[in-house]
Amino acid sequence: MKIKQKKISTLLDALPYIKKFYGKTIVIKYGGSAQTNDELKQKFALDISLLVLVGIKPVIVHGGGEKISQMLDALDIKSSFIDGHRVTCAQSMNIVEMVLSGSVNKEITSLLNFYGVKSIGISGKDSNLIKAKTKDSSVYGFTGDIVNVDGQVINNLLSNSLVPVIAPIGYSGELSHPGFNINADMAASKIATAIKADKVLFLTDTKGVLDKDGKLLSSMDRQKIEKYKKDGTIVGGMIPKVDSCIEAIYGGVDKAHIIDGAVEHSILLELFTSDGIGTQILKDTI
Repeated sequence: MKIKQKKISTLLDALPYIKKFYGKTIVIKYGGSAQTNDELKQKFALDISLLVLVGIKPVIVHGGGEKISQMLDALDIKSSFIDGHRVTCAQSMNIVEMVLSGSVNKEITSLLNFYGVKSIGISGKDSNLIKAKTKDSSVYGFTGDIVNVDGQVINNLLSNSLVPVIAPIGYSGELSHPGFNINADMAASKIATAIKADKVLFLTDTKGVLDKDGKLLSSMDRQKIEKYKKDGTIVGGMIPKVDSCIEAIYGGVDKAHIIDGAVEHSILLELFTSDGIGTQILKDTI
């Protein structure tokens, strides 16, 4: 009986948050262990299924860095990173698109559809969703920065009760151009801004933003982020994540969250519990 009462208590605790987010759009950047561990993949799909059932409209933007690296290594194509952004040559750009759009994207949509979520996989090239330009061709090659996101494309899918699953490949607007490899964190931020999402969540392989002692920083603003970037607390792949969070909340998104995708049901824990489990990024208070 006590176990049953505890289950009911958990549901009742979540009820205010379910009411709060009913009808809201939430962008989820899906990456890290949650995207490569079979058990976590299924938990993720179940989380998305529950969000849809309680009236939330999720939009998924995925990475695929590990699979891209594996394929590049198998083909003996060298790859490197600068501040968390992959340097993408013409040869590797073809591999990036093949893995993201042809493999990872369809794996995610198939999984979601299996669990009853009507989803559709697209890339930024489809319907000219994400227009991009070179970040710096002399340094990054075909790694791009986003110029524009056509939010109406996504809203049309949402209005038809579809969950968009988006591969971060940008189109250039030039004939025969291979397109651009877009950092998935930045893509999630721009997409969240374009569709005026209520929240954007970034799934990663750490608890959130950590201090130098490895302790979770549960809440941050732009001033704190800049301080931690300067003193070397925030480095590497965390830089584009926090930059994406800042860009999103100053672009009209209410809150941005960085959470541990290796924790089962991390999305539900962050959204439907009072404490959450990760780092939330807010606007400066002063």
